Amino acid sequence: MPRLDTGQPAPAFTLNDQDGRAVSLSDYAGRRLIIFFYPAAMTPGCTKEACDFRDSLDRLRSEGFDVVGISPDKPEKLKKFEEKEGLTYPLLSDTDKAVMNSYGAFGEKTLYGKKVTGVIRSTIVVGTDGTVELARYNVKATGHVASLRKALKLDA
Repeated sequence: MPRLDTGQPAPAFTLNDQDGRAVSLSDYAGRRLIIFFYPAAMTPGCTKEACDFRDSLDRLRSEGFDVVGISPDKPEKLKKFEEKEGLTYPLLSDTDKAVMNSYGAFGEKTLYGKKVTGVIRSTIVVGTDGTVELARYNVKATGHVASLRKALKLDA
């Protein structure tokens, strides 16, 4: 699936969160939403990234952003991840990878020098009007929130 660009409408979705509740993009209408796609709960890189968002959440919310994480994990695993790491935002389950595909966050990537198909660590910021404000692909797990803040000019 092609990657998203600034100004494109963000693809609509409804996925179950770690508690089995349906969460939709439309639930965030009128708010800015940071969606981060990650390969697997409870792996070292994904844990660093998820905890970075957890630790930055109050500040991001005060600047008008909500955060959701999306992975191919089942809700039960996401619940364990939430509890183990004290995560305080929705973790959404995309087991069939349909949402990841629609956002360009699943496909061919290079992993340890080999071409593989999988989740592309990505972050999409959806603006208040439902369009893509920022799209970043192949992001690094460590220092990602700081990089995102800089790109959004939040630390100016």
